[in-house]
Amino acid sequence: MGMPIAPPPQTASISPWLLPNLLAQLAFGLLAMTMNLPSMQEWGALLNGSPAAVQLTFSAYLVSYGVFQLVYGPLSDQIGRKPTLLVGLSIAVMGSVWAALATSLPMLTAARALQGAGCAAGMVVGRAMVQDLFQGPQRTRVMAYVGMVMGLCPPLATVIGGQLHVHLGWQSNFVVMALVAAGLWVAAWRGLPSHVKATQVRPHWFGAMVSSYAQLAREPSFLLFVVVLSMMSATFYAFLAAAPGVLGTFGVGPDGVGFYIMLVPLSYIVGNFLTSRLAHRENDRGMMLWGQVLTLTGISLMGGLAWSGVESPLAFTGPLMLLGLGNGLLVPPALAGTVGLVPALAGSAAAVAGLTQQLMGALGGFAVGLLPQTDAKPLALLMLLLAGVGALAQWRLFQRASPTPPGPVRQ
Repeated sequence: MGMPIAPPPQTASISPWLLPNLLAQLAFGLLAMTMNLPSMQEWGALLNGSPAAVQLTFSAYLVSYGVFQLVYGPLSDQIGRKPTLLVGLSIAVMGSVWAALATSLPMLTAARALQGAGCAAGMVVGRAMVQDLFQGPQRTRVMAYVGMVMGLCPPLATVIGGQLHVHLGWQSNFVVMALVAAGLWVAAWRGLPSHVKATQVRPHWFGAMVSSYAQLAREPSFLLFVVVLSMMSATFYAFLAAAPGVLGTFGVGPDGVGFYIMLVPLSYIVGNFLTSRLAHRENDRGMMLWGQVLTLTGISLMGGLAWSGVESPLAFTGPLMLLGLGNGLLVPPALAGTVGLVPALAGSAAAVAGLTQQLMGALGGFAVGLLPQTDAKPLALLMLLLAGVGALAQWRLFQRASPTPPGPVRQ
């Protein structure tokens, strides 16, 4: 059924530059996604569009970023990780340049979709190569490092993006992304191994893709892992999409949005750090349970403060530090479980997980555009609904795995 991956090399023989390279490739898509968030406050006036049209630029990126992972996953299982990644980074360069040249919201939306299509390769190939090159608890630990780096991206990107917007104009964000994509292309070409690739067993990639996804669809635990991940992404992206508008009602402008948004991703980094330290001592089930409890508690506290009349930037973002901490404990073992259930289809598994995460993230972002953003109360209800679905899927996953903890088999 699947396309077997060549045996992974021993971790000891891996270049010390390989992990930073992989982390950069994985993080690039999130960097490109969030760097222009501060500019979204002013795109409506600058490009003559409605708030819903501005929000569509964000959703277009997310949908494209997710859908194209379905293509890159099986393709990387067949023709190799590196060639697939190089194609994606080339598309990302073109999309970023087009976005910088956009003169209208429809043009910017199309450019963002192309940019997302290119950035999708880094997420799929990076996750699949973690599966290829690392084993057992080390894989969960590396996924935690991935989470730390990706948690750093939104605050760093929004702070830098806000400053670039104020001093050089919103187009400068996309120029920077084009340069970063070109640099990552060189890093992938020179620094990533070429030997980690699958053996082609079918005459056409489309047949292999259908076969791969059919096999994964018959794995109930895989599907539940995907639901958990996608609901966490939808919850977080709903916050990212709504944060500029809600913070704007508190008088926070484009150059200050990133400083408040950063509280949540920074706490996510702390959660991932804890996961990296606990991976060899605690089972995945325990870390996921605590992660879900902290996530729901943080959202409930944020909503409770809003309904109590406590309205300020810190009352909005401060409680959600618990959400970031919880996601940092929950996401790494869930990711490791997703790509580890069927190792021969790691690329395809990463693609399905990535697609559902981005589609649900796009849905969360779009739903935010339909809600009033005069305060945090509507957002709190939406985030509780999304996180609650993830909690139900996790409960069902634990039921299926009992008494064995969920997650990849320890070696």
